[in-house]
Amino acid sequence: MLDQHEMLLCVPCRMGLPETSYHLEMESHLLTKFAGKVRVAHATSFYQFSKGSVVQKLIHQIKYKDRTEAAVTVGQWYGHRLQTECPWVDEIDLFVGVPLHKKRLRKRGYNQADCIAEGLSKATSKPMRTDVMVRTAFRESQTRKNRLQRWLNVKTVFRVSKPEAIIGKHVAIVDDVLTTGATIEACAIELHRAGCKAVSVITIASAR
Repeated sequence: MLDQHEMLLCVPCRMGLPETSYHLEMESHLLTKFAGKVRVAHATSFYQFSKGSVVQKLIHQIKYKDRTEAAVTVGQWYGHRLQTECPWVDEIDLFVGVPLHKKRLRKRGYNQADCIAEGLSKATSKPMRTDVMVRTAFRESQTRKNRLQRWLNVKTVFRVSKPEAIIGKHVAIVDDVLTTGATIEACAIELHRAGCKAVSVITIASAR
């Protein structure tokens, strides 16, 4: 699937990726994941996620195989799409990746969400920061947990470390995959508590 000579994906693979049109919708159905839990202004994902798909393999490469350049590149792809087609991207003041705990960051060597945010920033000329939020507790993987278990696992692990950077601003939380929304919900709650004006969500993929 991944070919160095074709930068990230072979042309047929990239053309066959299941893109969404959520960025064109003012009321994306992804917002239902957060309804009644936390205020989210907009939510969008680049691709549809399904098990065994090329998208899953792409995310796996980005998340576990040290493909930081791939994460930046995919972020740029989506950033260019948002810049030219998205009716609300101009509202965003700052991109912030979902933080990793320092223990996991040391083990992995990078935060894929920050790399994606970097790509979005390059494409849209809007700033991104990696120091706005921290993950204060190490938790086991969310992969095999249901929605309630995921929420209980992350509800108290995030803290805004630089409130002055987000007060009065529209912050876009960036991550690789949106599944139940529990992790992003926990981040959004803390951003609102710290005084941001609005929170939106941008991910590379989302599961139905």
